[in-house]
Amino acid sequence: MKFTLGKQERLKSRKLIKRLYEEGESVKVFPLKMMYLQTKHDSNYPSRAGVSVPKRNFKLAVDRNKIKRLMRETYRKNKYIVYDAIDKPYVYMISYLAKDEWEYASLEKKMIKLLQVFVDEIKTNQHEKTI
Repeated sequence: MKFTLGKQERLKSRKLIKRLYEEGESVKVFPLKMMYLQTKHDSNYPSRAGVSVPKRNFKLAVDRNKIKRLMRETYRKNKYIVYDAIDKPYVYMISYLAKDEWEYASLEKKMIKLLQVFVDEIKTNQHEKTI
């Protein structure tokens, strides 16, 4: 697997994002929250991901963009956790909840934890549906 995060893997569709927030479920590992939805999408990858940082907590675009870059990088390096575990297409948005900036190493640990919680959540939901 390539450790890239190309155009096909990014969640950009307004329709998909709207549906995600209306119908999706969430998992949280502070300072990150993931909204996810199992749905078809027009990508060859098993999932499409987006990141967001609220303007309410970070007024300057420079700060928001820096945090988004860090989140994308931590996701890019650790997406194999999700890709190895899922067999259906998913879309998800990862939001940053904290009011202050976290350093990269701490954010990466939390991203790994969030992805593992997400995989566990999916597996328990699939197990419940089969029973």
